[in-house]
Amino acid sequence: MTTPSPPPKIDPRGLRRLDAAAYVGVSPSTFDVWVNSKIMPKPKKYGGVAVWDRKRLDTAFEALPGDEESEGANDWVV
Repeated sequence: MTTPSPPPKIDPRGLRRLDAAAYVGVSPSTFDVWVNSKIMPKPKKYGGVAVWDRKRLDTAFEALPGDEESEGANDWVV
């Protein structure tokens, strides 16, 4: 008799605030600043629940300055 395999892991499309902040690699307070500054998107809200769309976070993150501007510079210097 074989052991049933576990169900496949599903990565959620919608992320709550703490998970959204962790997803883009910043603290929740920095994430709040970025959302208020329109660097990151506002959440979708329904029934009193705020959820960030992972695809919109990806798009906003890709738009951040980074790799091109820092060529030749030390990556660890901010």
